Amino acid sequence: MTDSAHYVKDNPGASGRWEAAGLRWLGEATAAGGAQVVGVVGATPHRLTIDRVHTVAPTAEMAERFGAELAATHSYGAPAFGFNPAGEGEPGFQGPNDDLRALPLQEYESWGEFYADVCLQPLVEDVLPRLGGSDQQAAEQLLDRLRAGEFDEGAAPARIHGDLWSGNLMWGRLASAPDREPAGILIDPAAHGGHPQADLAALQLFGAPHLETILGAYAEAAHLDSGWRERTQLHQQHLLWMHAAIFGGGYVDQTLAAVRRALAL
Repeated sequence: MTDSAHYVKDNPGASGRWEAAGLRWLGEATAAGGAQVVGVVGATPHRLTIDRVHTVAPTAEMAERFGAELAATHSYGAPAFGFNPAGEGEPGFQGPNDDLRALPLQEYESWGEFYADVCLQPLVEDVLPRLGGSDQQAAEQLLDRLRAGEFDEGAAPARIHGDLWSGNLMWGRLASAPDREPAGILIDPAAHGGHPQADLAALQLFGAPHLETILGAYAEAAHLDSGWRERTQLHQQHLLWMHAAIFGGGYVDQTLAAVRRALAL
């Protein structure tokens, strides 16, 4: 039962285990200065009980703190690209609850290979039959270049949220920590070992309150190089292909435009 301190979600067994594991894994970084995460109060095969967030309007100060905290979460690290916090052999999931897709996580040393094989290939295969010849070639060229390591710039595997659009970033206080300052709080992750810029790219794709303040604080805390924004289109590919696969329509054109911009890097 949902109350003032807890929020109860009805979850099918495997996706509930996946979400609970991701929340706990992200939460391990909080004590080291990472972002706050809703805590898992209880998990059964059919329900997930988490901390309730008492929301407030976000301020620029909260956004600045969140940017630095997100950088700390990422830097807490992951054992490999494609690391699954639910455990080896457990399924991962992505997409909306009414159209969940598999996220077939496995561990890689190369970010480009991981991104091509795990994040993009299954979604590209879904969309490819709807595309013309030149668009198919562009998509396949991007996958080939990723696998060849052309876009690997040496980033270490990060502890990422994995689906950080603004709807999965709440602002307020956890009911379990009412005396803490209001902050940005992570919910509903698709957490895994990934590229740190993936979460930034998701926020940039759909927007967020005080976005430039978040990005500026993150860039300063993480010591990002001056060209990081030029790679945004590359790191938005995962969410774009997912939306193209699930919703079609204008997302297909938006995705293909982003593919061509990424190929120009």
